[in-house]
Amino acid sequence: MLKRHLYPPSKWAGRLLLLPFIFQLLSFSSFAQSRFTISGTVTDRASGEHLIGATVRDVKSGKGTVTNTFGFYSLTLPADSALIAITYIGYKPEAFSVLLEKNVVQNVGMEDNTVLKEAEVVAQRYERVEERVQMGRIDIPIQQIKNVPAFLGEKDVLKALQLLPGVSGGGEGQSGIYVRGGGPDQNLILLDGVPVYNVSHLFGFFSVFNPDAVKDVSLIKGGFPARYGGRLSSVIEINMKEGNENEFHGEGSIGLVASKLTLEGPIKKGKSSFIISGRRTYIDILARPLIKAGFRSNGQEGVVGYFFDDVNAKVNYRFSPKDRVYLSFYTGKDKFYSNFGEKEPQYEDKFKAGLGWGNITSALRWNHIMNPKLFANSTLTYNRYRFETSTGFESRDFENGSVEAEDKFDLRYFSGIDDVAGKIDFDYLPSPDHYIRFGANAILHTFRPGDFRSSFSSFELGGDTSSFASEYIQPNVRATEFALYGEDDWKIDHRWRVNYGLHLSGFVQGDKHYFSIQPRLNARYLFGQGWSLKAGFSTMRQYIHLLTNETIGLPTDLWLPTTKRVKPQDAWQTALGAAKTFGKDYECSVELYYKEMKNVIAFREGSSLLQFQNWEDRVSQGDGTAYGAEFFVQKKTGKLSGWVGYTLSWATRQFDEINFGNVLPYKYDRRHDFEITGSYQFTKRFSMAASWVYSTGNAVTFGNSRYLGPSNYSYQDYQQEVTHTPERNNFRMPSYNRLDVGFDFTKKKRRYTRTWSFGAYNAYNRKNPFFLFTDTEDVNGQNKTVLKKAALFPVIPYFAWSFKF
Repeated sequence: MLKRHLYPPSKWAGRLLLLPFIFQLLSFSSFAQSRFTISGTVTDRASGEHLIGATVRDVKSGKGTVTNTFGFYSLTLPADSALIAITYIGYKPEAFSVLLEKNVVQNVGMEDNTVLKEAEVVAQRYERVEERVQMGRIDIPIQQIKNVPAFLGEKDVLKALQLLPGVSGGGEGQSGIYVRGGGPDQNLILLDGVPVYNVSHLFGFFSVFNPDAVKDVSLIKGGFPARYGGRLSSVIEINMKEGNENEFHGEGSIGLVASKLTLEGPIKKGKSSFIISGRRTYIDILARPLIKAGFRSNGQEGVVGYFFDDVNAKVNYRFSPKDRVYLSFYTGKDKFYSNFGEKEPQYEDKFKAGLGWGNITSALRWNHIMNPKLFANSTLTYNRYRFETSTGFESRDFENGSVEAEDKFDLRYFSGIDDVAGKIDFDYLPSPDHYIRFGANAILHTFRPGDFRSSFSSFELGGDTSSFASEYIQPNVRATEFALYGEDDWKIDHRWRVNYGLHLSGFVQGDKHYFSIQPRLNARYLFGQGWSLKAGFSTMRQYIHLLTNETIGLPTDLWLPTTKRVKPQDAWQTALGAAKTFGKDYECSVELYYKEMKNVIAFREGSSLLQFQNWEDRVSQGDGTAYGAEFFVQKKTGKLSGWVGYTLSWATRQFDEINFGNVLPYKYDRRHDFEITGSYQFTKRFSMAASWVYSTGNAVTFGNSRYLGPSNYSYQDYQQEVTHTPERNNFRMPSYNRLDVGFDFTKKKRRYTRTWSFGAYNAYNRKNPFFLFTDTEDVNGQNKTVLKKAALFPVIPYFAWSFKF
């Protein structure tokens, strides 16, 4: 059996990365003489929203910096006059002059370009793609996400991310995320800094993130900065809006499956604001009369329904020029229910089933400007995920109006996870050439691996009465996860720039302790004519695991901890790439990557989630490899915006207890992925958007022959047909391709702006396979087994009415 050394030594790499930190700390004290600092925040002038990633630059010296997640900037320059320019995508550039004789605080409000005349030039972000040191990072303006044609008209953050190179979706219509050969548990998905464990509504067809409440979305696929940890494959950072500090505004929409409403405004003008956004489906309400009528036509009474809802809320208050507090909250749930039965004078039957899951996340954050160069953010968070399913029936026989016999059955399953966490993060900007981040965090996990409860009772008048109840309750598992990190973004000269750092993590479960040192490094070299060459290396460790059945997005997935028997997952990834901006708008990049993973988790052969057995006995751990090339072209502003992406990739797994120990293709190993999406604003009142995707089919398992084998029954002379499967994931589904189109008609009314949206999912009605199955057909008088495909979605038109005021 093939055994590979998957994890390169990081001990000496970690020590070497400490040397630049020590050198820089020793040199900062001498550097500080005769220099002063300009600091402040950059906001949207109309709403007061802080702008993330705005560029602040001294025109005279060429030195610059960018704003952090809370809009804070700090720029230290020699004592002299300075001309400071602030630029941000989609905003009019701002500038001011200052004479540096002391530290200066200057807050800047920027004007949205939508109020500008068409002839005026819209500012671009100063830091172009070739100048950034970060590899594998893609930022998508939220308006671009809203422009992407959507399934049933519901705009979706994760569906838009699936259209990026290196990112695969779980299946037809689903919102799953698989990044560079990784699994869904290997994505760190943060909503206002809080991890979200389940990101799906409607059995995986929608994500839980309401775009109307989202301010900023970024994806990191590799070259992870040291401030991130805990997952192997990606970081998806989603920041909520803060709420308009100056005016009351609202927006909403009514679509085929759901409606939503967002309200925001000042609590105390200029100091405090709020935003609240809610969304709910109403298929269950609209369809209930029809469903009840259908049951009645068959002599039954009952109802079947499904709905999801979610609420985002956030408030903030500025206590002083240096202190601001944020409180954010999210709750969302999905519920499926089925209750029906039949009643006659002689008998009564009742059946019931339910399925529900949901998240609650909350965060309390305190921003404090400790001095002009040092910014601190302290955070307390609570996070909860629950899944529950149940089924049962009641059956009664009557005689002369009295119960003669009765049977009852009930089965319930419950699982979940609770997190309480705290962290503190510092941004230190000692000079324009250094952006230092450091901090610490700790998470108290409570895992609920699963409770099974079942009961049955039988009663017969004048006869026997029997009953039983059983339960299999796996005890809660408590664990502590903690981390320390430090990183520096160092502009060595006008050509060389590096981001280097260390992430130290630990995990304690019972009397078992795990520790890890994870070096991180990104480097950029800027050539002439606007080209740059980039390289990155990162190591990651993950202490929590997701057991998944890899089927349609039913959230029967189970989050579980590292234990004595189940080891943490490790990975290392290296990447090499080039980048350039063509003209003013077209950002182009190409990246080659290679990643190896250790101790990835999967069910053993024949095991599944709903079994009365300790979960540690049902899993296997193995190795994974992923490598490939990604090409990306993006245009973020102007009448035409969108992107084109292509991925050529390979992804494999190897488990000792699965597939006879042989290497197998990962289920979501797709050789080719091609995506193109774009929108065009023809006039102020009319715009069009379209997306087209093509991908190689997923890997699936099928037998190649059948034979008669021994029966599972006790009859010695009885045989049954057995399907021989030579190896797992030995077959490819047909390729997938789809075109989505959308049209928006906008009109500004006296008190509000309304938009009618029309479009179609799968516009040319491609019958993409949702799953494959075998069937028997008569071919020339002989029964032959044939392979067939089941398509889920034909062309699906949609419409929605939305408004803003």
